[in-house]
Amino acid sequence: MRSSILIFIATVAFAIAPSLGARSHGHHEQSRGTPGRFDYYLMSLSWSPSYCQAHPGETEQCTHGFGFVLHGLWPQYRNGSWPQACGNGAGPDEATIARTLAFMPSRGLIAHEWQKHGTCTGLDARAYFDLADRAFASVKVPPALRTPATPPQLGAQDIVDAFVASNPGLRRDMLSVECHNGGELTEVHVCLSKDELAPQSCGGRVRNTCRVGNLTIPAAR
Repeated sequence: MRSSILIFIATVAFAIAPSLGARSHGHHEQSRGTPGRFDYYLMSLSWSPSYCQAHPGETEQCTHGFGFVLHGLWPQYRNGSWPQACGNGAGPDEATIARTLAFMPSRGLIAHEWQKHGTCTGLDARAYFDLADRAFASVKVPPALRTPATPPQLGAQDIVDAFVASNPGLRRDMLSVECHNGGELTEVHVCLSKDELAPQSCGGRVRNTCRVGNLTIPAAR
């Protein structure tokens, strides 16, 4: 009898374990969320030369010799999760798109960022992209990474130090460097306050993904 009970308990535990694991994992992933309810912004600056090497057909972005462009301004939670696709608000009008192309040079990306992230801010499309413009302008790109004609010889920590040196009030715990395969610069993430777009410490899961040593940083073309 005791043996039968133990077998029954083990069977039930095995059956529910996957659902418990999925529930725990989901707590740290993105959720639909409620517009306007989040803790801070994560601004993602994309190193355009790296993107264009991998996407040579993207002529809208890749024929202008950009350095950093804005990938997105993303609502975040302190625990490392984030809301996404919070509603079906009207997308940006043509005038808003035209202004946004100056710092987010892809119509497809503009539409994607609005649907996935902008709808979670509680703002309309015009206000969201105006905010994104102000956020992008608020962080100074270090001279070595503006539009270099030759590949910069920098490591991830060098990039962090250069951004900190160029931006009073920005500390090392307020940004991270992202790499493809650990060695090619793709993005720099900067954490900004919800109300004032002031640099602030980052929440969970915002961390450097680059190897130690100099990175591969394609030059602007």
